[in-house]
Amino acid sequence: MLRTFLWRGLALLCVALGLIGVVVPGMPTTVFMLIAAWAGTRGWPRLEHWLLNHPRFGPPIVLWREQGAMSRRAKCAASTVMLISVVLIALSGAPNSVKIGVPLFLCGLLLWMWRRPEPTVEDERRVTNKRLRPVRRD
Repeated sequence: MLRTFLWRGLALLCVALGLIGVVVPGMPTTVFMLIAAWAGTRGWPRLEHWLLNHPRFGPPIVLWREQGAMSRRAKCAASTVMLISVVLIALSGAPNSVKIGVPLFLCGLLLWMWRRPEPTVEDERRVTNKRLRPVRRD
């Protein structure tokens, strides 16, 4: 009972943070929804089902679960936010350990993230059920 309550609490917290990320620039959405779906599998299957079938949040979660894939758009957005964060930290009065440690951590995260596969057009079409325009490859 307590374990289920804790998983549900984590899932709700992550959904709330993800919804805040929809309207607050620089705050991630997909990461929190991924965690919410993961927590939902352990304590709230109905929430997980809702997230997986949501038209906006579902496709990235499905692609992540099936292939560990991230779209190039998501990678670029995350990289931009990380760069802005590094600049803000460098200009702030933060201790030198923070000014060195955070950028090093974010560099490692960037390397990991850009090594993740990107979904193919067919995969995106399959999980979104949309008719995507064909990509011209000249």
